Amino acid sequence: MCAIHGNRGVVYTGPGKVEVQSIAFPELSLGNRACHHGVILKVVSTNICGSDQHMVRGRTTAPSGLVLGHEITGQIIECGRDVEFLKVGDIVSVPFNIACGRCRNCKEGKTGICLNVNPARPGAAYGYVDMGGWVGGQSEYVMVPYADFNLLKFPDPNQALEKIRDLTLLSDIFPTGFHGCVTAGVGPGSTVYIAGAGPVGLAAAASAQLLGAACVIVGDMNPDRLAQARSFGCETIDLREDGSMEDKIEAILGEREVDAFVDCVGFEAHACGCNHGKEAPATVLNSAMQLTRAGGQIGIPGLYVTEDPGAADEAAKQGALSMRFGLGWAKSHSFHTGQCPVMKYHRPLMQAILFDKVQIAKAVNVQVISLDQAVQGYADFDGGVAKKFVIDPHGMVAA
Repeated sequence: MCAIHGNRGVVYTGPGKVEVQSIAFPELSLGNRACHHGVILKVVSTNICGSDQHMVRGRTTAPSGLVLGHEITGQIIECGRDVEFLKVGDIVSVPFNIACGRCRNCKEGKTGICLNVNPARPGAAYGYVDMGGWVGGQSEYVMVPYADFNLLKFPDPNQALEKIRDLTLLSDIFPTGFHGCVTAGVGPGSTVYIAGAGPVGLAAAASAQLLGAACVIVGDMNPDRLAQARSFGCETIDLREDGSMEDKIEAILGEREVDAFVDCVGFEAHACGCNHGKEAPATVLNSAMQLTRAGGQIGIPGLYVTEDPGAADEAAKQGALSMRFGLGWAKSHSFHTGQCPVMKYHRPLMQAILFDKVQIAKAVNVQVISLDQAVQGYADFDGGVAKKFVIDPHGMVAA
């Protein structure tokens, strides 16, 4: 196989820099031992994620040379000896969580914190800092372990390619936004505040609607992203404007609090109003406690890190943030953090896409680019463009 195919991927080369480079063709191996339970995929589509941008900005301890990409959809071209329920030619969605299916956490459905795939800590992902050293999938080919357990097979390959813009979002962004809403207790008739109108925030807003929310409010500082949220029926708040958040919520709802709050921003948050250009990493968490009704729930799919080399103060560099936790305790809030366990949601969300119950690609404004355009895609994403960039490595998807 290696003699037949070359391989290229998007490589992090240092703060602010990514390059498309020739990389090794994947093998069915884990270090020095064979990976009989794995498959090799020809990547059909792979996405640029906001989490990738944290690394590229130099806000993590990611090493130079890391092959990026954890949102992968692909076609199987080789199966290991022990793969029983998948075959060459199947088109599959790859959860960004790498999970063994055998440990205590996996058996409890907590696939985001598998105990066997990362020697440093629970949980692993492709192409991500501190997530086990797995090669990323912003590439032409990639190896996926524990394939029978991890992969979601699309029932009809032709239908999958027709809906690839939507289905490519099943590897991370759509389940992550949905998970944020589920853990925030969103249901029929809920009022919901979504912090952040990036791709995950927009996916969360669409998810809240799918779950039956009565009113979805999205807050952001980027006018184009706010316009994108309004395009599918969300109310919006421009966080650059002065004034209290309670007043802004009341102007929309007639009440000063929401039932559910979803943080889709994470540790690179900025202050609001006249201070919107200044980083304030705990501001969204504090707003969540301020704006959520007593007894409400707060979903936090936004990323928070244990180390942030680019933080403004020493405490934040260690992931220590100044929070009004007493307010949350007094209001009996429930907080839900951590990586989304993608396998909990990806099949039902696939069904929602295939049966036209949701138009997730339209909601997050998918733009398909080639692998060679990935460097510019990173620059555009970091510039706040209101798009979700989907990389098509082989030209199988029409732009």
